[in-house]
This record gives sequence, C-alpha cells and structure tokens, in this order.
Amino acid sequence: MRTHKENCNFMKKHALAVFRQPPERFNCAQSVLHAWREVSGDKSIALANLKPFGGGRAPGGLCGALYAACTVAPTKVGQLNAHFAARMGSLYCKELRAARRNSCEACVAHAAELLEIRKERDRSEEDGFSDPEGAKIFAKP
Repeated sequence: MRTHKENCNFMKKHALAVFRQPPERFNCAQSVLHAWREVSGDKSIALANLKPFGGGRAPGGLCGALYAACTVAPTKVGQLNAHFAARMGSLYCKELRAARRNSCEACVAHAAELLEIRKERDRSEEDGFSDPEGAKIFAKP
C-alpha cells in the first residue's frame, strides 16, 4: 500500500504526464481531470467538457487547474480555494502568471495533489481511519 506522500505524487505524475504533452496536449484543467479519472476511476466528467477552461479561460479568470479540482469536488470548493491560494499566491490565472512565482505546471501539480488528499481522506473516513495530513486540509467545519 502506498503512503500518503506517494499517493499525492502518483496523482501529480498523472497530471503532469499529459499537461501540454503529445499526443493529447491537454490544458491545465483537462490534465487535472485526467489524473482524477485515472486514479479514482470516476469517468463521470468528460475531458472535452474542460477543454474551454484552460489558459485563463475558466469562469471569473480562475486558474484552470483549480477549476478542474473544484469541478470534481464541488462540496470542497472553499477548502480547495483556500489551500490553493495559500500555496500558490492567488486563485486567478492572470495574477499567477503576472507574479511569475509558480509555473502552470506547479499549479497543475498542486491542484492534483489537493484532489488526491481529498480522495485519501474520503477513503479513510469510509474505512474508519484517520488521515492527519488530509485532515489539515479538508477539516470538517
């Protein structure tokens, strides 16, 4: 069984393996969704649905990678936004690019990591286990 850190790396690897890479050349939103679909098995959202939301075109100018994470986990939007902004410096693609502090690849990796933490925490709750690392990010109100 993989550790929490290995699981986060697993999701990030899936996302980064297809981000702007041939043959698909997925955008940031599609890359995060692709990783989610591969790791979770949840195919309920089509990759084509997120094609229009990469490169700063997500609603409100939101980072496309974050938008994909929020699409997959709509009940965790507030927590995803808070932790993404704290780590990356903003929620918005234009601001992230202007700051030049984090690359698009870093945004994709972090959004995928947040989804993996959420997935692991949900699984732990179902099994009756506690996940202290995931609990820090997705604590219940």
